[in-house]
Amino acid sequence: MTPRGPGEGGNGDVHGRFRYTPWHGGPDPLAPPFDVRSALDELGEDVLAGGSLRESLRELLRRGMDGRRGLDDLADRVRRLREAARRRGDLGGTLDHARAMLDQALAEERDTLAGESGDDARLAEMDLATIPDDVAGAVQALGEYEWHSPEAKATYEQIRQMLQREVVGAQFEGLKQALSGDNPEAMQAVKDMLADLNQLLAAHARGEDTEDQFRDFMDKHGDLFPENPENVDELIDALARRQAAADRLMASLSPEQRDQLSRLMAEAMGSDPDLASQMAQLSDNLRALRPGLDRGSPVPQGQGGQPMGYGDAVGAVAELADLEQLGEQLSQSYFGATLDDVDVERLEQYLGADAARDMEALRQLERELERQGYVSRGDDGLRLTPRAVRRLGETALKRVFERVEAAGRGDHDDRAAGQADELTGLSRQWEFGDELPIDTVRTVSNALQRRARTTQSAHSTSGVELLVEDFEVAETERRSVAAVALCVDMSFSMLQEGRWGPMKQTALALSHLVQTRFRHDALQIIGFNLAARRLTPTELTEAEPEWVQGTNLQHALMLAGRHLRRHPDAEPVVLVVTDGEPTAHIESDGRPTFHWPATQQTIRATVAQVDELRRSGAQLNVFMLGEDPGLARFVDAVARRAGGRVFTPDVSRLGEYVVADYLRTRRGRR
Repeated sequence: MTPRGPGEGGNGDVHGRFRYTPWHGGPDPLAPPFDVRSALDELGEDVLAGGSLRESLRELLRRGMDGRRGLDDLADRVRRLREAARRRGDLGGTLDHARAMLDQALAEERDTLAGESGDDARLAEMDLATIPDDVAGAVQALGEYEWHSPEAKATYEQIRQMLQREVVGAQFEGLKQALSGDNPEAMQAVKDMLADLNQLLAAHARGEDTEDQFRDFMDKHGDLFPENPENVDELIDALARRQAAADRLMASLSPEQRDQLSRLMAEAMGSDPDLASQMAQLSDNLRALRPGLDRGSPVPQGQGGQPMGYGDAVGAVAELADLEQLGEQLSQSYFGATLDDVDVERLEQYLGADAARDMEALRQLERELERQGYVSRGDDGLRLTPRAVRRLGETALKRVFERVEAAGRGDHDDRAAGQADELTGLSRQWEFGDELPIDTVRTVSNALQRRARTTQSAHSTSGVELLVEDFEVAETERRSVAAVALCVDMSFSMLQEGRWGPMKQTALALSHLVQTRFRHDALQIIGFNLAARRLTPTELTEAEPEWVQGTNLQHALMLAGRHLRRHPDAEPVVLVVTDGEPTAHIESDGRPTFHWPATQQTIRATVAQVDELRRSGAQLNVFMLGEDPGLARFVDAVARRAGGRVFTPDVSRLGEYVVADYLRTRRGRR
């Protein structure tokens, strides 16, 4: 609704009251923000499973969501309409119609001549006997013929009138009906319109400001244009579209049909030089203004359909061209494709308002993901932002906790950020089950700010009313913190065995848990295949599988040790997620080397890093995926040597095991 005060169109009054009218200024400014979180979760599942963000977003748009049709459904409906348009009828029906009218005229003339005596009748019969057999040649030959039958002459003239109507009607969708009768005034109105139109197009081609000229043109001739164009460019687009369809129609006919129809139209237009000149000038203007349209691709003709007149056939081809263009736009398969390329008005024309709303919803989804800060667009395409990664981590952590609850393991949702007697100075919104002290100042401040935003109580001097959403709790910290290194296997076998997605989700869940519940803990994610590298949650999310052989656990443990040394006062914890025994290590020159099966040199290098972690007091826990006998023997030996533990979770429960073990370790240190 749009508020309007006094003096604005009379909607207000002297007392300063307001009247509200429907909003007509675009998107509703009071509408709630577009919720893209569920879409982000769907994207996250694909990205975490190894897909790129761009591919995942394209797949989401193709299948749709929240009950909305996606691009695939819309494209399929357009394809069915396109096939129906191709089967609609015989595009050469004008020739058949002209042949039928010519046969009727000749039959009427011969009947009249048969009832007459004298040399003139006999000579006329001889003339009729020598006319060409083809329709165009016969119509042209009869142009100078002296008709004896008024009915035959009228029928012959109707052929020319019909052809003129078809030619003009093919170019102007709204004119065929206006020229349906033998009305010289209507034809003169068309000629006047053509003259004004050609002047307008010529001025536009010269780069002149034609806005006023266009308005004058539409005021004068607008009833002849059902497309109701809003500006000169829309007018040109509509006319050029019909012209291109006419060219494609001619290209679709057989050489004989094309020759016959071209000669017939030339004969019909030749009888009115003024009309022919204006139409030729219009054709030249449109070709110059829209040179890139498809004018030469033939259209498959219908099988068994009803014959179609030239104007109707051009309309059918234009419709087919629209549907072909829509199909290409919806496919999004060309370089640089975006949803903004889709002609929503044309989509609504053919598929209805629901389809247009579905398309607008897809567009809004793409825009809102970027506007709300979940994706960013750079030179290398779309990327997830840290905000999106936090959302994915939150979702992953919730799923982990749901599984923990389903398994009957409570005490996982630790509301404290640390030891209860150490205030951090930070606060957060109260949640059900919190046992932390209420932050009174923040709570009352929230209530006062909420009341100030409420008009009814802005000037109230009564006490403060507290609502649930006003309460905040003071966070505390623990004296002991942990330095955690999570080493995740990123070798290609993780993707092949369906472990890539759970691995990423586990790391994000643990990262989110540390960031939100144990902020003083230091978590480092380390990914390893042929070599190891430190990863931020965002980098891990965007990491795609590499066709690289090698499981370099030695390098991962080396980086884990460096992380632990940077936090000497923290409890050291190393968690390893892997599905294969070590097959790579770092040589003395710093280069990684791969050997399969695993060599004693690789095993010794890896065990040396295990021993170094053990001497630093780190606890090393291994989460073994799969049933690799070599890996089983290795991790058992490592567990005995390092005093750690080995877990063999089902891949679907990996996050549950890792997060629960982290929480169990923290509880053991309290």
